[in-house]
Amino acid sequence: MNCWAGQHERYPEHRRFPPVACIVNCTHYYAQEAVEAFWTAWKTEVGTGRLGAAGRRPGDGRDNQGGGHGRAWRDQAVAIVLAELRQAGGYRRGLTARLAREHGGAERSWQRAIAEARAQFERRQGHDGVVEDAAGQAVSDVAGECHGGMGGR
Repeated sequence: MNCWAGQHERYPEHRRFPPVACIVNCTHYYAQEAVEAFWTAWKTEVGTGRLGAAGRRPGDGRDNQGGGHGRAWRDQAVAIVLAELRQAGGYRRGLTARLAREHGGAERSWQRAIAEARAQFERRQGHDGVVEDAAGQAVSDVAGECHGGMGGR
């Protein structure tokens, strides 16, 4: 309400925000009926079009309008990431920046696609009976059996 208080005198009497009813602990309280009457009159006289849209504007803040890519783009991005994960044998550092550079799009969009693809990739690895350890070595979920690496632990 600070913007209204600072510009209070700019508006005609019938378009001014109602006065403060009381102040408690530095919080301004207004009479509900007066506020509702004000907004009704404002919308009638000025219209809601001038109030602007709430929330973020479409686009990524870099003049790319239209909002997000949507589910179809995400599915395609996840498919690309899954192919990369299979080829590399798992996640590798720098994948987000490389995919954004090679395929376009915001890094944050690729981060989301990578997170989704990694979850799918890891679930599939678990279902195949092969799981990677912290060093990236394939280890069977059967105790004592190793697929790669230095043998017994």
